[in-house]
Amino acid sequence: MRAIGQDGFGGPEVLKVVEVERPEPGPAEVLVRVHAAGVNPTDSWHRASGGLAGAVIRLGWDVSGVVEAVGLGVTTLAPGDEVFGMPRHPLPAGTYAEYVTSPARHLVRKPAGLTHVQAAALPLAALTAWQALVDTAGVRPGQRVLIHAAAGGVGHLAVQIAKARGAHVIGTARAAKHDFLRGLGADELVDYTEADFETAIEPVDVVVDAIGGDYGPRSLRTLRPGGILVALASPAETYLADEARPLGLRAAFMAVEADHAGMKEIAALAEAGLLRPEIDTALPLERAAKAHELADGRRTTGKIVLTVTD
Repeated sequence: MRAIGQDGFGGPEVLKVVEVERPEPGPAEVLVRVHAAGVNPTDSWHRASGGLAGAVIRLGWDVSGVVEAVGLGVTTLAPGDEVFGMPRHPLPAGTYAEYVTSPARHLVRKPAGLTHVQAAALPLAALTAWQALVDTAGVRPGQRVLIHAAAGGVGHLAVQIAKARGAHVIGTARAAKHDFLRGLGADELVDYTEADFETAIEPVDVVVDAIGGDYGPRSLRTLRPGGILVALASPAETYLADEARPLGLRAAFMAVEADHAGMKEIAALAEAGLLRPEIDTALPLERAAKAHELADGRRTTGKIVLTVTD
């Protein structure tokens, strides 16, 4: 089968189309014929440095496709089922390929109203937003939620999830993206190139920050007593917990996890028309290097997706 591989670390140019043996599902696993695979910043990080996994050869976690075969003991899925999910994260999954194996419970059935390209854009980014807003911050109706990089892959899904939870949603983004975000339900928007978000908004209950750097300490200053900052950019941001505590605040660095229950919630929101990914660019598998070049630029609106099977 065709897959995207790399024989060294570096820029997008290290990504190549390779021929590899088609995998077979083990116990409690399924084999998925991949229709589309989402591209995420964590893919670029692993491509460039090896990330958490050492010698990365295969990239990709987001997948949408059709179950081709099931391994011993699988009862929840069957051949022919359309599925999507985020297998094995943070261990290598290798969804940039024509076929991939996955633990059966790392996948759920694809909503009928989503194309495979749309579905492949959701898992990692939507699970990140869900686990930040719901599992970590416990967002409740009426709370004020600030989302940085609101038009990005995680951000634009976090806006929709927070809105579906009944929150008042504030986003930071360039002015050119404000109409897009209003269409997703954002209540207030701040152009970070023109205004200081610290002084431009009233205090909030929750901040979701996928940017890092000085955004963490600055975001603490926007929180009401008892509020929480969920940092997503770097494990180095664990220091924010110590800065938050004397202020009567909470802060936590969060890493996304494979999550069957969370994927079912995401699928339900999509089925209800409350969660839709914005597709910035869809490119064929063999143009994975171009997809990473675009992703590395960090100027996309929504998600980049690789198409594998028509």
